[in-house]
Amino acid sequence: MSSSCSGNCGSCSSAGSCSEKKEEANLLKGVREAILVLSGKGGVGKSTVAASVAVELAKSGKKVGLLDVDFHGPSQPTLFGIQYLRLEEGQKGFLPVEVAGVKLISVGLVLDDPDHAVIWRGPAKNGALKQLLEETEWGELDYLVLDFPPGTGDEALSGCQLLPMPKRALVVTTPQEVALADCRKCVDFCAKLEVPIIGIIENMSGFVCPDCGSRHELFGSGGGALLAKKANAPLLAQIPMDPAFLRRCDDGELPAGLENSPAVRAELDKVVNAITAAK
Repeated sequence: MSSSCSGNCGSCSSAGSCSEKKEEANLLKGVREAILVLSGKGGVGKSTVAASVAVELAKSGKKVGLLDVDFHGPSQPTLFGIQYLRLEEGQKGFLPVEVAGVKLISVGLVLDDPDHAVIWRGPAKNGALKQLLEETEWGELDYLVLDFPPGTGDEALSGCQLLPMPKRALVVTTPQEVALADCRKCVDFCAKLEVPIIGIIENMSGFVCPDCGSRHELFGSGGGALLAKKANAPLLAQIPMDPAFLRRCDDGELPAGLENSPAVRAELDKVVNAITAAK
């Protein structure tokens, strides 16, 4: 898509009409704020956290979009049970799939086969991200939640550069050092790109036995607090492992899983409150 025009582009009769076309093409203009969900480490449940935050924001009355930026492993369609749907196009661009009050866009919804590998180099990924961002009919949104792949590579950098609206980040980790070491790089990434960190989310924070009620720290404890101190940001939530919730996610029923997991939902409510309270 061309980002500039002198008013004599050949397709417009005047500078005024060209300006109108540019305004129509700016499909991100109705998005008030972007929330970047980041993690330096794979396997920490970042996609589940991103989806859950989006659903809980929508339940609180906010207008929410969710963009799955993990091109090589798009998990959002699976979490919502829509992996066999395909995006449709409207008059101006892609039409998001609306599920649980959330407008969802994912590269997993444009592939011919959800099991096909996406073998793209950096420029191809950057082009796809630009297209999904700028050629989607987002409408009016309070928040656009972006689920990035692990690390601080092309997708995260391009996302920060392409998003014209204010943006803040959530950093997801698990308690153990092997995750914290990589997530500290995410904190440094946000500092260098001047993206404020809303807070740290410690996922897989203990397991409470449904039979005896005993709590077990399967991945250690205290890691989220250490990362929050490093980031000079609050530890927003410590989300426990709930096997019933995880099973519902695997079955494509994440919203229903949240409804039936009060321990998980209580921690996510803290995240939602932190997002919406900031001015």
